[in-house]
Amino acid sequence: MQIFNTLTKKKEDFVPINPPEVTMYVCGPTVYDFFHIGNGRTFIMSDIIRRYLEYKGYKVKYVMNLTDIDDKIIRKANEEHTDTKEISERYGNAFLEDISKLKIKKADVYPKATENINDIIKMISDLIDEGYAYNVSGNVFFNVNKFNGYGKLSGKKIDELEAGARIEINDEKTNPLDFSLWKKAKEGEPFWESPWGKGRPGWHIECSVMSLKYLGKTIDIHAGGSDLIFPHHENEIAQSEAVNKNQFVKYWVHFGFLNIQNEKMSKSLGNFFTARDILNKYSAEAIRLLFLQTHYAGPLNFSEELLSASEKGLEKIKNTIIKIKEIRESHKFGNEISELDFHYFKKQFEEAMDDDFNTPRALAVIFDFIKNINSEISQKEKLDEQFYIKADDYLTSTAVNVLALADLNNFKNESRNNLEDALIKTLIDLRIKAKNDKNYQLADEIRNRLKEIGIELMDSKTGSTYKIC
Repeated sequence: MQIFNTLTKKKEDFVPINPPEVTMYVCGPTVYDFFHIGNGRTFIMSDIIRRYLEYKGYKVKYVMNLTDIDDKIIRKANEEHTDTKEISERYGNAFLEDISKLKIKKADVYPKATENINDIIKMISDLIDEGYAYNVSGNVFFNVNKFNGYGKLSGKKIDELEAGARIEINDEKTNPLDFSLWKKAKEGEPFWESPWGKGRPGWHIECSVMSLKYLGKTIDIHAGGSDLIFPHHENEIAQSEAVNKNQFVKYWVHFGFLNIQNEKMSKSLGNFFTARDILNKYSAEAIRLLFLQTHYAGPLNFSEELLSASEKGLEKIKNTIIKIKEIRESHKFGNEISELDFHYFKKQFEEAMDDDFNTPRALAVIFDFIKNINSEISQKEKLDEQFYIKADDYLTSTAVNVLALADLNNFKNESRNNLEDALIKTLIDLRIKAKNDKNYQLADEIRNRLKEIGIELMDSKTGSTYKIC
């Protein structure tokens, strides 16, 4: 199994620090608003990586932080004439609700910045004692010139760097690239007592402290959006390795941008959709399927047209799983043995995912498997029970457990017990009656009208079924 490591700029064999345990840290949201679907790509693809590691037999300890104190949260609280705690709790709860709807497994821990203030103060004090940080009138900064190797993740060099949009311009700094570890509280802002006076932590220090606290000095995988490579993840490395004297992360994984009309989706540009809005119109599985069709590291164009196409593709997976499970429940088996090589498809899926989580290739394997399964079922009416057990196990372990493209707890009822399904079945029954009455014109009209709205009828010796095209 190989992972592309942003730090070394190449694919590397995955060798955990303490197998079979794998430690994984994912940068979570700043909880001041509903998160947009571009951030959702990070959360979903991190979930896929975790699920696949578990499929491979690893025990994953998974931590995702919540930044619950920040300039944006303070600004939002002021706009709404409330306090930062109310804002962070409201949107923190909304975040947890929305990622659950996206079929993302719960993290083992969701640590919050405000719950780790004492640990943050301790790390900052240690950095000052070690000579890596300095205090200026209550503001504490990390001195990037003191850390040998600053820029090794992003490939940037200190002498070539200029102050960017997320780098604060501050005359108090020794170097304009120095970043805040502790911010002196302004009038009316929330604060905590510290050796340097009243203030609050900087953004970067939070992740270093919480990853150390819950996962140790060196973690296996640190994941996040590619926009976090610099300065956030670069700064995490500097402060963590300066104080812990250990490599901070073995494998850095970064996810590409989600684009609208080839332009990065972001709140600052105003070209974004919240995950909550999208979930009101499309299923979580369709969103996941869309994301899986592009490798996690590359850019991905996002549109409602592509989501609609994903919904249709999803039906092929759902319908096949339903068909297999219904036959298993009916116990209508025969003695015909399929020559389909299930091991081949398992191997192909694993080879795809072992190659830096190549989900487009893994999806192609699953759809090829579904095509072959349906062909076997249509050609052989009395397949033995083992065929259906193996087919069920394969789709459950890959499409359901790893990719989460179907929810076995509820999608069957949703698919079979809604009004739409009942109406289609009624039309199928009317068509059968028309054929029995030799009213072929009406039978053909029903078939054609259904086809016009994307529903294809399939006739066999045992009756008629349908699929959504």
